Amino acid sequence: MRGTQRLDKVLSNFGFGTRSEIRQLVKNGIVKVDGVTVKDSSMQVNPENCVIDVEGEILNYREFIYIMMNKPAGVISATEDNKQRTVLDILPEEFKCFELFPAGRLDIDTEGLLLLTNDGKLAHELLSPRKHVPKRYYALVDGIVGEDVTKSFKEGVTLDDGYKTMPAELFILKAGQRSEIELVLHEGKFHQVKRMFEAVDRKVLYLKRIRMGGLELDPELAEGECRELTVEEVRMLKSDT
Repeated sequence: MRGTQRLDKVLSNFGFGTRSEIRQLVKNGIVKVDGVTVKDSSMQVNPENCVIDVEGEILNYREFIYIMMNKPAGVISATEDNKQRTVLDILPEEFKCFELFPAGRLDIDTEGLLLLTNDGKLAHELLSPRKHVPKRYYALVDGIVGEDVTKSFKEGVTLDDGYKTMPAELFILKAGQRSEIELVLHEGKFHQVKRMFEAVDRKVLYLKRIRMGGLELDPELAEGECRELTVEEVRMLKSDT
């Protein structure tokens, strides 16, 4: 979202109401742009450069924004869908004006770290197969996971479509009839974690992404919650690319 836009559109995106409601706010004299009381709600403004004040509340516009979400199960990693709720549907109103999209995807039943941004260049770099940005997952697996599986994953396993995966690091947290593991991948094929375990006759019961590059899921974020990345976290992500 760059350049100039109608003021009423900007304010509507920030949750100040419909265009007619915003016209009334302007009529009431409580909207200022760069310290000057606005008389026309359709005026063109550049929200990146202008100071927009609504009854003392200053709009905090940024060209690029980076959001960490703890994605819950049952929500899809898409910008829109006719049947399912998307990650954009559960965003707080304050972020909905930034035209965000998920950088990468998690399956509908997979939870955990998802980055949402409007920085297309960074998203492209993070997802580029050439970069091999590592992604770390926690999984609960049906069946005993032992060193034989660790060895297979380290060598790369052949998926159901004949593709042989890149080497992956498997860490066994608890081995048993239901095993707990962490897995680090350096690529992102469709349903890859589940398909890798299917290739060694195991089934993933629960899956959560906990890290992407140097960015770790904030343990303070409950399922469905999100927050902006810190300056240091953004710097770390950019260094990964």
